[in-house]
Amino acid sequence: MTEIAGSGTGGGKVGTNRFSARTLTWLLLGALVIRGLIRITSNVYSYIADRSALGDQVNPTYAWLYEGTSLAAWMIMLIPCWYAVRAIRPPRFGWLWATVLHLLLIIPLSFGHIALMVAFRMIAWWVMGDQYEFRSPDGTPIAYEMRKDVATYVELVLTVFLIQWLVARYAAAPVVAPATAPQILAVGDGSVTHHLPLAEIEHIAAAGNYVEIAWRGQRLLHRATLTAIETELAGIGFVRIHRSRLVRQDAVRRVVTHRSGDFDVEMESGDVLRGSRRFRENLEN
Repeated sequence: MTEIAGSGTGGGKVGTNRFSARTLTWLLLGALVIRGLIRITSNVYSYIADRSALGDQVNPTYAWLYEGTSLAAWMIMLIPCWYAVRAIRPPRFGWLWATVLHLLLIIPLSFGHIALMVAFRMIAWWVMGDQYEFRSPDGTPIAYEMRKDVATYVELVLTVFLIQWLVARYAAAPVVAPATAPQILAVGDGSVTHHLPLAEIEHIAAAGNYVEIAWRGQRLLHRATLTAIETELAGIGFVRIHRSRLVRQDAVRRVVTHRSGDFDVEMESGDVLRGSRRFRENLEN
């Protein structure tokens, strides 16, 4: 989507009545933490009630520490989980490969959660003058914790994916700005939306239902067809040199024509792109 860049009347990138995408991200992550606190509160009171019904008196402090240390460990593991979801997702990976890779990540992330949780408990028990023993009802504490971590990790991945998707949609909302501002192309690449000045885009190549945009030495995937992008950028200095490629004319350094009529285009970045003789005249207009 081509749009005009600039600030709203309040000076921000998203207008007077909207907060930034980063603020929205922190708000959603805060809601995730609050949800975790509500869940452990429910677990603590349910655990104490169940044990009391069996005639077993439980120290509430230990019950809170068991749940709280697990939550604290997951809050830290949320950091690698966040980056894993941002990196391993369509269109960079197909849904099947993304699912397989995330299933494989359960093992190291679960070990990380267990290690942090046990470390927190050892410190807490030491502060209370006690000694923590890592054990489970079935006698296999690591396997016991990993079984619980599978469901937690799947839930966390889905939640993080939803947060990143919502933030990307929010950041890509239309911006109202002065007509004199430079034109840009809003490109959604995973959870990040880049606002690219057209003068910084060097060339664009077809990639199935996506296009690959060359910008400042990076390659960004954008969900659109090359024909749609060509129509959108018509008259703004972009021309087709091949059925699968557009270039910005003023970024062309030189053109080398072969005997067949096909040609190579050398760009400002040093990239050399093959052109088809069918589109040779586009560079001459």
